[in-house]
Amino acid sequence: MASDFKAIPLIVSSHKSCFFLPLPDVGPLVEKIDDPNMANDADLLEVVRMLDDACKEAGFFYVCYTPVRPGKYGDLAKPMEGSNLWPENPSNFEALLENYINLCRDLSRKIMRGIALALGGAIDVFEGETAGDPFWVLRLIGYPVDIPEEQRTDTGCGAHTDYGLLTLVNQDDDICALEVQNRSGEWIYATPIPGTFVCNIGDMLKVWSNGIYQPTLHRVVNNSPRYRVSVAFFYESNFDAAIEPVEFCREKTGGAAKYEKVVYGEHLVKKVLTNFVM
Repeated sequence: MASDFKAIPLIVSSHKSCFFLPLPDVGPLVEKIDDPNMANDADLLEVVRMLDDACKEAGFFYVCYTPVRPGKYGDLAKPMEGSNLWPENPSNFEALLENYINLCRDLSRKIMRGIALALGGAIDVFEGETAGDPFWVLRLIGYPVDIPEEQRTDTGCGAHTDYGLLTLVNQDDDICALEVQNRSGEWIYATPIPGTFVCNIGDMLKVWSNGIYQPTLHRVVNNSPRYRVSVAFFYESNFDAAIEPVEFCREKTGGAAKYEKVVYGEHLVKKVLTNFVM
């Protein structure tokens, strides 16, 4: 599992078929996506093109770390809003997670800006009035091994698509468990690559893009004899945001909206409730 929380993801590679194809460093995206003159930057536009390919052909991609200069991305120690109960051991757990969350938020915003450009829209088309103030969810998931025989199952998490915009998954480096269904309908392992995130696109990006980008069906196969940890960061539109196909994506796909308008919070609650027996 990637553990350098003072680093930021800079390189992307895409999974196509049953093998990985490395893509060039997306440093230009992280470095220049907020630059007013970025539309003229050839390196950034090449990264945008490859993001487009990854979202269309695979629906997920890998993001790995390289160190950055201290202070480059502002005050990473700014506390999150709201109250949280933090464990006392380890003593630095709260600070570690707050820094990690801020890095993930910054990266997710920049990836979404790159995706906006890849679709042919304005850089901020998925921000402001369209999406509202985005929110996030961080889940630290432990998959146990000491399960009674009669309760054991190979499935740690059933097949599903993610509900929102973008998910960054940080998983153990040496345990294969996450499987993704490729465009041919085959289940393939998202083999861990040390120091990387697996990045999934979600249901709301499907609606916004009018189906140009499709979310990835994935599942967890929990058959390892070792305890496994997965840290998933979900980047979402505002809970009250009304999500519908944007005009320029409708124009690319025949003019008509393929999906009805949906309030993200209602979609999220409906999906979450289906996870439980009522």
